[in-house]
Amino acid sequence: MQERRVAITGVGVVSPNGNDLTSFWESMKNGRSGIGYIESLDTTDYSCKIAGEVTDFDPKPFYKNPKDARRSDRYTHLAIAAAKMALGDSGMDPDSVDRTRVGVMVGSGIGGLQTLETQHQVLLEKNPSRVSPFLIPMMISNIASGLISMEYGFAGPNMVIVTACATSNHNIGEAWRMIKFGDADAFVAGGAEASICKMGLSGFGNMKALSSRNDDPEGASRPFDVDRDGFVMGEGAGVVVLEEMEHARKRGARIYGELLGYGVSADAYHMTSPHPEGEGAARCMRMALKHAGIAPEDVDYVNAHGTSTGLGDVCETKAIKATFGNHASDGLVVSSTKSMTGHLLGAAGGVELAACLMAMKEGVVPPTINLDNPDIEQGCDLDYVPHEAREMNVKVAISNSFGFGGHNASVIVRSV
Repeated sequence: MQERRVAITGVGVVSPNGNDLTSFWESMKNGRSGIGYIESLDTTDYSCKIAGEVTDFDPKPFYKNPKDARRSDRYTHLAIAAAKMALGDSGMDPDSVDRTRVGVMVGSGIGGLQTLETQHQVLLEKNPSRVSPFLIPMMISNIASGLISMEYGFAGPNMVIVTACATSNHNIGEAWRMIKFGDADAFVAGGAEASICKMGLSGFGNMKALSSRNDDPEGASRPFDVDRDGFVMGEGAGVVVLEEMEHARKRGARIYGELLGYGVSADAYHMTSPHPEGEGAARCMRMALKHAGIAPEDVDYVNAHGTSTGLGDVCETKAIKATFGNHASDGLVVSSTKSMTGHLLGAAGGVELAACLMAMKEGVVPPTINLDNPDIEQGCDLDYVPHEAREMNVKVAISNSFGFGGHNASVIVRSV
């Protein structure tokens, strides 16, 4: 059977620093942070008072039936919006394709946490009969993927993978695998997250994962910097349209790039901490390179997981060095766009893949802002593109996502 290649033809983004791909990318190029003081809830009793919130967002225009927005959690709103933008960007008309050959895999690391919180309060303050009958379908992590398929009649493979902060990359990677295997001709794939609520903020805060740099919101997410003190929560969605290459070319689609490789591994080490030597992350990147059929030296840019945590940034840097050898310090460029968006958890990989595709398209690598003093003593001494974007020709990029539970996922894209 002839090898089936996979093209990326559409991108949709909703993020703290842009509610569409154009505004998001302008923020990326200009090093503009989307992090500020939390406006959606009273943070008086919380140690962390900052996050990357999506603002000025109305979900109703993205639904065929605006009433459906009232029956959906915020994470689903963001997913539906990003999916619609990605499909519009791709130019793929649902009426002109075999809908049984179009799949959907848009996941969430946590799902409808805001709905769960709200309805639990109803249960406590009122009585069981007042709990919404939509509680379960609003809360579950697969519902966004299901609703997207219903919106467009896409009856191909439909499921989601939930792997915390690696969710988007796993959904995109497994969609790639199914297209290559011949089970579908196209996929809508990615992730969405909306966990900036009392339960999310207290849960992450009490495990000491969040930055407490409340006096400087825009400077709080500082991957690889010696003064980093935890990640900043973000929300949003990143969705791409994947198509078998000839399927895309036959309809004259504009192609952002080819999804060339995908790697997946487990640390098998700790519930929340990465392997201290980055061993699982390195195996993950090596697998992606193997599937892509390229050498480490062929990679121009790594969009790092780079969360701004003490252990995570060091371990990922070790993994990059183990994977790329001398190329890691001689030509390879690395940056963390979480310095601008915060950590979008299950949506991170989709949004960061969008940054990789735009870097290839425009020849601009987004920066790692707030990197004032690289943590050299802990080995963070790579070229992290500090402060300002850099013009350079990017032909091959790799995007990393690593999640609680030791879940690792890397995807490789190439310009065509």
